[in-house]
Amino acid sequence: METSGVQIRSIDNQVLPPVGKWTIDTTHSAVQFVVRHMAISKVRGKFDVFEGTILVAETPDQCRVEAVIRADSISTGDLTRDEHLRSPDFLDAEHYPKLRYRGLGAVPAGNGRWEVLGELTIRDVTRPVSLDMEFAGISIDPWGKVRSGFTATTIINREDFDVRWNQTLETGGFLVSKEVRVELEIEAVLANEN
Repeated sequence: METSGVQIRSIDNQVLPPVGKWTIDTTHSAVQFVVRHMAISKVRGKFDVFEGTILVAETPDQCRVEAVIRADSISTGDLTRDEHLRSPDFLDAEHYPKLRYRGLGAVPAGNGRWEVLGELTIRDVTRPVSLDMEFAGISIDPWGKVRSGFTATTIINREDFDVRWNQTLETGGFLVSKEVRVELEIEAVLANEN
């Protein structure tokens, strides 16, 4: 199959980008999260500094992802809350400056989606975390570079990573939910083969 002059392929009726090493374009990508506050609303945040590569292999099970996120780049739009999130109560960015994700292969999930199998490390605690990923297609930019888009989501329990701070509410429940929804919008550039 050809799109925008670039060959893409299909495996098990699922479309994949061309084989090769892709670098995440951080200026056109986002690492975001959503967490419930007081069980009645949602707070959204993001990480401003991250980098990564995606290795698209001949077979999906051989595909790899390496991503590093700077813990101190967390941003929720409130400086006081951001400082608390960087503190030992949450990410402890001083002692654990990086969050890491390693993708260890992908399997078709139907309806144009993939399950990326991998491991997430926060505060030096590593747990298996799969991403629900959709390949958004490819394009060639005005400078001739091949670009791919990916959207991925997952839900993690922050307590699995030793992020346990909380406060009990008078009305019942907790100030901050244990579940964190992670939302990724990734644009990646295919490395030159020369």
